[in-house]
Amino acid sequence: MKLTVIYDNEAKPGLKSGWGFSCLIETVDHCILFDTGWDGHVLLSNMEKLGFSPENIDILVLSHQHWDHVGGVPTFLNMKPNVDVYMPSSFSPNLKKEISTRGKHSTPITSHSQNEIPMNPRLFEIKSPQEICKGVYTTGELGKEIKEQSLIVESDKGLYVITGCAHPGLSAILSAASSFGNVIGIVGGLHDSQEYDLFNGMQLIGAGHCTAHKDEVKTKYPNAFVDTFAGYSVDI
Repeated sequence: MKLTVIYDNEAKPGLKSGWGFSCLIETVDHCILFDTGWDGHVLLSNMEKLGFSPENIDILVLSHQHWDHVGGVPTFLNMKPNVDVYMPSSFSPNLKKEISTRGKHSTPITSHSQNEIPMNPRLFEIKSPQEICKGVYTTGELGKEIKEQSLIVESDKGLYVITGCAHPGLSAILSAASSFGNVIGIVGGLHDSQEYDLFNGMQLIGAGHCTAHKDEVKTKYPNAFVDTFAGYSVDI
């Protein structure tokens, strides 16, 4: 599997930066987009420069409802509407409706057919931890004030967790992830978490987007810490 950060507050030369987060997970069978950042045009521009096409993405996972993680959804769905969308069940009814109806119609099946095939996103509302596809799981909807899900990606050596902002707290996220196995890495926004002991034993701590205490984490775990950016990729 390979993970590539598509959208982040920082970007490598040649890519655009923006407040928000998005990453792409390539598995043997699926291409998964996790969050979209807030500007869909930045998202699509970075994808193109990194050699990715929206047409190849078949699953979209949204961590939480904040604009800097779902703002790019409409632009993305205009390019690729027929995807499976996994979102926390607490998303607003209006947003669910907007996403589920944002589709288009393909050309007729044959030249003799006048029927068009609807191509709308399929929505899956997430409450509890579960498998999304082979080797990829969700923590389920976590948190009290801000509901959020994180992804769990299975590798030969252990599990990697991908977070949007980690609003529910690392303890809750890693506890949910640990039910699927041993967590050896984490990538994404870590917000203002100071639960530094929870990183002990991890092989990768990829801190980006909203992480407030990067210097402290880097000081405590210099061999595992990576300051991520749009364009950062890692094989897992």
